[in-house]
Amino acid sequence: MLTVDFDRLDIGSGTKVIDVGCGAGRHSFEAYRRGADVIAFDQDAAELAEVDTLLQAMGQAGEAPKSAKAQVVVGDALALPYPDATFDCVIASEILEHVPEDDAAIAELIRVLKPGGKLAVTVPRWLPELVCWVLSDEYHANEGGHIRIYKADELQAKLVRGGLTFTHSHHAHALHSPFWWLKCAVGVDKPDHPAVKAYHQLLVWDMMSRPALTRIAEAALNPLVGKSVALYFEKPITNAAPV
Repeated sequence: MLTVDFDRLDIGSGTKVIDVGCGAGRHSFEAYRRGADVIAFDQDAAELAEVDTLLQAMGQAGEAPKSAKAQVVVGDALALPYPDATFDCVIASEILEHVPEDDAAIAELIRVLKPGGKLAVTVPRWLPELVCWVLSDEYHANEGGHIRIYKADELQAKLVRGGLTFTHSHHAHALHSPFWWLKCAVGVDKPDHPAVKAYHQLLVWDMMSRPALTRIAEAALNPLVGKSVALYFEKPITNAAPV
């Protein structure tokens, strides 16, 4: 289930991509399929081990071009271990809402992006997220949980102040908003609640089968209750003045 629209990122053979806070690796897998040289970056070594296993399996199964490369790296998003202007594309999906020092993380995302490169950032959307917070403290008040709710224009302004040019935004995963509202209402620690299980089965069926009915419904609902907002930026190419 992708939140980022890869058709906006110009990712192809030889594109250098870092997926910061990659989690289970969904965006890293897609970049690899498209032929990129991918770094799946996260602080969770155990989860990265699973991502590495899947990336290797993809390569062995021919699901990515032979020219593509993929590796996992354990590290801190506040101190990315790469020189300035290393990557053609930087992805940071559903990570900034977890980071206390988000300005420092944003500065690092911008620093390692090449001039002319593209950055995609996604976070939970303000209104659906606010409903979750109102319904349940457990949803966010836990170690490693969400520590802030972003308004899209405020987050956009942070990145523009960092020197990027805003290019596009969209919302995603509208069908997931009611699922999380339901979980928060009955208790996030009750995954076996009949209503939660039934809705989860619906979401799994939708992701696996992608029927036209739910795809059309979600596209119509995304502007209203999309669970995530995705923001896209480019780093301007600046020409140094002649000496």
